[in-house]
Amino acid sequence: MNAERLTNLLEPVVSQLGLELDHVDVVPAGRRRLVRVTVDGDGPDGHGPSLDEISEATAEISRSLDNSNAMGESPYTLEVSSRGVSTPLTQPRHYRRNIGHLVKITLHPGEGQKSGETFKGRIVEASEENVTFEVEAENSKPHKPVYTNREVQLADVAKAVVQVELNRRDAQASKKEN
Repeated sequence: MNAERLTNLLEPVVSQLGLELDHVDVVPAGRRRLVRVTVDGDGPDGHGPSLDEISEATAEISRSLDNSNAMGESPYTLEVSSRGVSTPLTQPRHYRRNIGHLVKITLHPGEGQKSGETFKGRIVEASEENVTFEVEAENSKPHKPVYTNREVQLADVAKAVVQVELNRRDAQASKKEN
């Protein structure tokens, strides 16, 4: 089965639910095929689809696949999920949906560099062309960090991945206030 054909079939189904079709992949799994569908969307809090939205999308996608001949007669297993935290941010909407999260950014190499600069920053603002990160200032002290904003053009980003935080800085600050 052709992933492009599945994408054309499923895009309107997912769109009708207010979600975006991020990726479709078909992988052989013995006598079956595994159909992996990744969806994205703003969700109720603006940070991605909820479990209820993914559940609804799974039911609609399954119904569409069953009602079409897209999968033929061969058995398949359907797996529908959201993008996940380790999936690189590639679109402006991905940055917007992750405002407030810590991200590891690798920039494209500059002139004369073999590899690009890497830094961590918290997304403060995101537009179609730029992202503003809150980063620790160079002269900052470990026990009393100072933060500054750094604006980066999306075209300059080679890779950006959300970092899992067990102790978020803003959560620590709110605990100290209470």
